[in-house]
Amino acid sequence: MAMLELYGSSHCPYTQELRDWLEWTRRDFREYDVEADPAAHARMLSFNSGTRSVPVLVENGKVIQVGWQGRSCVLGPGAMKL
Repeated sequence: MAMLELYGSSHCPYTQELRDWLEWTRRDFREYDVEADPAAHARMLSFNSGTRSVPVLVENGKVIQVGWQGRSCVLGPGAMKL
C-alpha cells in the first residue's frame, strides 16, 4: 500500500478534519506539523511548488490533495515556529 503523508498545521481546523477522515477510513499515514518542523515545512513547499496552503496530502512523493473538501488554510511567511 502507498505511503501517505499529511502536511498540516495544528492551527488549521481542516488538518484535523482530514486527519479524522484518514483515521475513519483506516488509512495509514504519517503526519507533519509544518509550523513546528522546519524540515517538513521545506518538504511541503517543494512538493507543492511553494504554495503555503495546508493541509496537503502526499502519496509516494506526489501531492494528491490540497485542502479538505475545498477548504484550506494559508500559512503566512512568518508562520514557521523556529
